[in-house]
Amino acid sequence: MKLLTLLFSAGALVAGAAAGAVHVPGTKPDNVNEPLQFRLAYAGTTGMSVTWNTWSKVDRPTVYYGENVWDLSSTAEGSSTTFNASTTYNNHVKVTGLKPNTKYYYTVTNQNCYNCSETPAYSFTTAREPGDYTPYTIAVAIDLGLMGRDGLSAYTPDDALMPNETNTIQSLDRYIDGYDFIWQPGDIAYADYWLKEQVQKYRRWVPIEEGWTAYELLTNEFFEEMSPITARKPWMVGPGNHEANCDGSGVTDADTNQTWTYDICAPGQRNFTNYRHRFNMPAEESGGVENFWYSWDHGMVHYIELNTETDIGDGFIGPDEPNGTYKLDSGPFGSYANQQVDWLRDDLAKVNRTKTPWIIVSGHRPFYASFDNNPNSICDECREVFEPLFIEYNVDLVFAGHIHMYNRNDPMNNNVSDPNGLNNPSSPWYILNGAAGHYDGLDVAQYPLRPYTRKNIDGVYGWSRVTIHNCTHMTHDFIASGNGSVLDTATLYKNHTCGIAATATSNSSSNYTGSTALPTTNAGGRLGQGAVVVAVVAAAVGSLMM
Repeated sequence: MKLLTLLFSAGALVAGAAAGAVHVPGTKPDNVNEPLQFRLAYAGTTGMSVTWNTWSKVDRPTVYYGENVWDLSSTAEGSSTTFNASTTYNNHVKVTGLKPNTKYYYTVTNQNCYNCSETPAYSFTTAREPGDYTPYTIAVAIDLGLMGRDGLSAYTPDDALMPNETNTIQSLDRYIDGYDFIWQPGDIAYADYWLKEQVQKYRRWVPIEEGWTAYELLTNEFFEEMSPITARKPWMVGPGNHEANCDGSGVTDADTNQTWTYDICAPGQRNFTNYRHRFNMPAEESGGVENFWYSWDHGMVHYIELNTETDIGDGFIGPDEPNGTYKLDSGPFGSYANQQVDWLRDDLAKVNRTKTPWIIVSGHRPFYASFDNNPNSICDECREVFEPLFIEYNVDLVFAGHIHMYNRNDPMNNNVSDPNGLNNPSSPWYILNGAAGHYDGLDVAQYPLRPYTRKNIDGVYGWSRVTIHNCTHMTHDFIASGNGSVLDTATLYKNHTCGIAATATSNSSSNYTGSTALPTTNAGGRLGQGAVVVAVVAAAVGSLMM
């Protein structure tokens, strides 16, 4: 029997909630102006997008902010919009002209007052400037869905969550002070499983014509569950197949042999509409397209989010079109064929590798995985289109999900493992981690494992912790959501050219083997400065889990 995991209450989250009111997550609050579902996103190094939802339109969505907790007299205004089949309004405000790597306190319209004696509910910290070589850590959680009541709970067939264990949302909340932001490249909320849950008799039956209300309920529940985290940490996202439509890519009732597809979806619940409205990623700042492909800098790393669902190659298609098992019936979102690839090439070419020596890319679908259950799971088309550019521009690390397990794979080039392993490879390192958790539970790896898979974990919910130690060493850890333990760790060494400011802490061991152990000596047998930094930082980060 697993732990029923719905422990977050949006009523407790919002400082302006009516006294004594009990708000059921996902449902309409007594105060329709109550701000709910907060989420942040970087808008360059001097900006932050602040988004929240209300059950009524806000005339002038406003963020009140400042560096001083007692003075929130600076303001920024945005827009309040909705769409067909949405029960709420998305209020987007972009706060600009901020200082890099600076903590700001903020409140929003209808929440608290500004420049008064109340302590504001939230704060955020802007991105680090390129060239800032301060070590830091990020969290990556892919394929993360609703927890409890109407999502992953004691009633699902998967038993990977045991009594007294925490789920991934709770784990991310517990360790929130240990990372700078959350990255979720696809499959967000799994609200499209409303019909599958009904067919499996997990939820009460809602008539198909009213299914849009069930989809909205699950969506609102999930965003309220995430809000205690995403009101304080930027939440960078990408599109997955479960953002496309309302039907979970097709549902069949085994008892009646009836099948439903995307044609049951309301107009506002097709073609990524919900995803397009709910988030505000930095496409404008990076020349990308909406929330589909974009990039941002944060200290030593240039991050890139790609769209593996549509707009791939020269045919405006994705891996499910035109002959895939599941039809997304979505896109294209670019204005011409190959726009995403052209943008990626241009974006990679612009990266100053002295200021941002690392490049980390993510897209929802994996190029490599020890999994054969579904021919659409491994995106060979994505690899053929994107990987040549990864090789050309020396991308360091590539994240993916879609398959609900963990594979730490080799650095790869066109299905061939890099002979250097993690010791200064010339190919990108590939991590598959779709184990964050949702209603369907986890997948099982196919054995024997692919030759390039160095570690497989397919029975534990978890998330990735990436620590950027300096310009030459980066560590990836798989964190078990249930108890915070580290189940897998490996460190990548790349012989990047470090900036002047980083030289004192980034001289690296040229004989580092790339094993899961941290480097200990340089070529001369003495402890290298880079190794000292790596060991100290790793110890400090590891203590967060104690």
